[in-house]
Amino acid sequence: MQLGIKVKDKITGFEGIVIGFVQYLSGCNQSLVVPPVDKDGKVVAGEWLDVQRLDRLDQSVVTLNNAETPGHDIPPARRL
Repeated sequence: MQLGIKVKDKITGFEGIVIGFVQYLSGCNQSLVVPPVDKDGKVVAGEWLDVQRLDRLDQSVVTLNNAETPGHDIPPARRL
């Protein structure tokens, strides 16, 4: 799964940008999808979703220049 693409979950309709990807030995590959802020400007939590549930919405790709400020802002993956 390509990082920085906009996707939609086929099951729930959850939409956002893929900011992380994990590949497990068991074959359960997942992407971390983060939606836009809500109507009040509050940050909404991202969700780890199986990649086969995701449809790419367009051809745009979000990129960041992390040369000077690499880091993270999302806790590690967890099973629901």
